Amino acid sequence: MSRIRPYRPSDRAAMYEICTRTADAGADATGILSDDSLWGDLFAVPYVERHPDLAWVVETDDERVIGYLVATDDTEAFAAWFRDEWWPALQERYPRPAEATTREERMIEHGYSQAPGRNPHAAEYPAHLHIDLLPETQGQGLGRALIETLFAELTRRGVPALHLGMDPNNTGAAAFYERLGMVPLPAEPGGQQYGVRFS
Repeated sequence: MSRIRPYRPSDRAAMYEICTRTADAGADATGILSDDSLWGDLFAVPYVERHPDLAWVVETDDERVIGYLVATDDTEAFAAWFRDEWWPALQERYPRPAEATTREERMIEHGYSQAPGRNPHAAEYPAHLHIDLLPETQGQGLGRALIETLFAELTRRGVPALHLGMDPNNTGAAAFYERLGMVPLPAEPGGQQYGVRFS
């Protein structure tokens, strides 16, 4: 029986692996990029570095980590920290592309372009999350339990609302978020955004 527990620093390698294995609209993205670590360096590990108190994992009986949820309660502050403290250490590994034409180049440019004021939903929906579950976790209510755990903590902190972005090709995820009461928000072409307010 799988269970949810708070993130531990020893889970870091699993965060990279799960992020990569779910990054292609929910499918395995291993080998799509020249460096698989880029997925985790953008969308998972900075969150546990900045907010280990807003990170939970799904663990099996044999102590394998097979899913996670990471979040920030302040998107603007997170963007400033990402720009000033997280990304500079990775710039040698991921040089800024002259033109962002490929998927990998656009992702690297995403890292360089993080800054307060760039996210159109941050003021109204200040929190955001990333959740990734390996196929073996799905259909057991674990995703819902992870998100309800986060919502309860954000509500306790007085955070009024949360948004998230996702790949519009991941139709299963979209249906999941809508079942949790999230509503579509305006998004750039090729993206999809959802938001939810806490009562």
